[in-house]
Amino acid sequence: MFNTTAWNRLRYTAYAPLYDAIAGRVLQKPREAALAQVDWEAGMRVLLVGAGTGLDLPFLPSNIELHATDLSAAMIKRTAKRATHLRRDANCRVMDAEALDYPDAHFDVVVMHFIVAVMPDPAQGLAEAHRVLKPDGQLCLLDKFQPDHRPAGTGRRLLNAVTSAIATDITRQATPLLSGAGFAVRCDTPVLMGSLFRALIAAKQS
Repeated sequence: MFNTTAWNRLRYTAYAPLYDAIAGRVLQKPREAALAQVDWEAGMRVLLVGAGTGLDLPFLPSNIELHATDLSAAMIKRTAKRATHLRRDANCRVMDAEALDYPDAHFDVVVMHFIVAVMPDPAQGLAEAHRVLKPDGQLCLLDKFQPDHRPAGTGRRLLNAVTSAIATDITRQATPLLSGAGFAVRCDTPVLMGSLFRALIAAKQS
């Protein structure tokens, strides 16, 4: 099985120099749309989990306390560089999304863009997001998902053996994962390629 933490660290270190060229422009509008669904307030403490090269930074409010993590040191280095270029104060750290080194109930907003379909254990990653969110916190999720009402068929599951090794899992369903981690979906918006790419806002449940 290729979808492991070690493999993801290795491949995203290799992808880092090319990531902006591949994922920058085509995913710009979905990122902007997803972040526009958050109920922003001045002074919020915000965590970008799996921040990559920091492509979300231009679409975040300037009056927040910003933290960013990524499994790959090469990726988070580019986030820090982008933050400096944008004159943003961001605390950037190398960290595993499935084992966040933050206290309970620490953040007002957790942003997870294009990481739930990549993590080896998305249930654990979402459980960690739930843990570090305040009781009234918001989870902003953007990724590609199998429709909630229809599990992946045989053909898609066979193709997933390839896509999950080189890029992303294409069989995961958003609502079951979120519900299992203790979230209630508040907003679910298709943003690209029909309903394949979806932007969701979920509220933390006790």
